[in-house]
Amino acid sequence: MASIEELEQLSSKELHERAVKQAVRHGDLKFLWRLAERIPVAEVQAGDLGESEADIKNVVLLIDDYIHAGDGRLAEALRPFYIEYLTKRG
Repeated sequence: MASIEELEQLSSKELHERAVKQAVRHGDLKFLWRLAERIPVAEVQAGDLGESEADIKNVVLLIDDYIHAGDGRLAEALRPFYIEYLTKRG
């Protein structure tokens, strides 16, 4: 299990990839659902209000968001969520 200090050294993209890969590998639908719930809020934090509104109205768009949740400002906004998950799930 990685320490918080080790995870803090990773890029947001790397955190996203590790957390999602681990959740998929372990069939952790709870994490994936919690991520889906956080993406619209993270998009608002990242300054992308239009995307947030679209996510709320159309759940299908969340699939695309999973793919891109490790990119740019969105990944930065989700860093604490990835670190929390990876430290608890190892």
